[in-house]
Amino acid sequence: MSTSILPAILPVPSPAADVPLLEVAGADLQVPLIRGGQVRLANLDYAASAPALVGVAEHLQDLLPYCASVHRGAGYTAQVSTAVYEKARHTIRRFVGGREDDQVIFTRNATDALNLLAGCVPDQTPGGEVLYLDIEHHANLLPWQRTAHRSLGVQPTIAGTLAAIEAELARGRTSLLAVTGASHVTGELFPVAEAARLARRYGARTAVDAAQLAAHRRIDIARDGIDYVVLSGSKLYAPFGAGALIGRGDWLDAGTAYLAGGGAVRRVRPETATWTTGPARHEAGSPNLMGVAALAKAAELLADLDPAVWLRQEQALRSYLAAGLESLPGIRVHRIFPEDEPGTVGIVNFSVAGYDAGLVAAYLSAEHGVGLRDGKFCAHPLLNRLGLPSGSLRASFGLGSRFDDAARLLTGLTELQHEGLRHDYVVECERWVPAAETRPFPDWAPAMPGTAGAAPAGI
Repeated sequence: MSTSILPAILPVPSPAADVPLLEVAGADLQVPLIRGGQVRLANLDYAASAPALVGVAEHLQDLLPYCASVHRGAGYTAQVSTAVYEKARHTIRRFVGGREDDQVIFTRNATDALNLLAGCVPDQTPGGEVLYLDIEHHANLLPWQRTAHRSLGVQPTIAGTLAAIEAELARGRTSLLAVTGASHVTGELFPVAEAARLARRYGARTAVDAAQLAAHRRIDIARDGIDYVVLSGSKLYAPFGAGALIGRGDWLDAGTAYLAGGGAVRRVRPETATWTTGPARHEAGSPNLMGVAALAKAAELLADLDPAVWLRQEQALRSYLAAGLESLPGIRVHRIFPEDEPGTVGIVNFSVAGYDAGLVAAYLSAEHGVGLRDGKFCAHPLLNRLGLPSGSLRASFGLGSRFDDAARLLTGLTELQHEGLRHDYVVECERWVPAAETRPFPDWAPAMPGTAGAAPAGI
């Protein structure tokens, strides 16, 4: 198409200047287009699952020959594996600025970690409620509904929301305040240090869902007075099935063991058991060594980045994309709070007037090789609050992103507005897909339809 109808946005840096901060696996992956040919994948879906850092993948290749039973073997490889696993606890504790006596419990993901913590909140009457906001990911909302809880609607501003939190805390019924560090829907930061200060004032603890925050900003829970924090390897460039819960040990040692099984007990009799304390209490069974090793290595690589350079690169890319989207007619960028209030991480949420979000996402993938997220982002209350009950679109980026990825998205949206869809699309399994899909999977992948096993758009 003619470049004369492209949006008037900031110029894309030269290829030499458009260099990712860290190399990720699949950075130059070629994907097929529905009308023939291939193009480099413009991956704008980091918030769902960030690609593995090359340094992480190389570390796992080194570890793989030594992979053996953790905590359960006298052999040399078992000893190496156990050492790697236990060192990872110290690495993760340092990564989040943890206290020396904070426990580090490895889990499957952040959702798993929050469910574990929910089972350890003391059952106190009065004062046993968990307080959370209505803008949370379902992972930081649903687990609390299984215990005494109270949800709080955010106010139009950050200051108003903090005031509402304080008013609720002042009632004296809250034992734990659970908040997100950065919205996975809009990228907006929440002042977790201030929230933690308010919680301490009224005798409550604070848990922070840092699944998104940790992939974009430094964390220091000791400095900020945060009691618990959860991480997800899939967001931290280590998508190998591990997450972590880090925090104070008294609740964790007193809570019911998350999994009943080997390694979590001191003594077992046919009818009774004596449970151990410490991280092992909640880590029954053979652990995910490769996932934990990947998480720790990613934390090391991220900790070595210059935070100022990291922030500058991310903000430049986000500003470029947001400005481009806002310059296009019919496209609306969505936020929770006024634009001049919180900072943001590398996430932009938007919608295209006249088009279902799922259709736009399918079009961008099939016709432009752009991968991004559509739907409700496991945040139904927040989407309803934003007036988007049927969902929206989310572009997210990270250390491996390029300005060219954002430019490809803007070009695709501009073409959609001026030329419309160039292929037919249908709904299958509640998802928009190209009609008569012909794009092949890799030879080693199952030859299944594109929607096979896909989650419905309702998530």
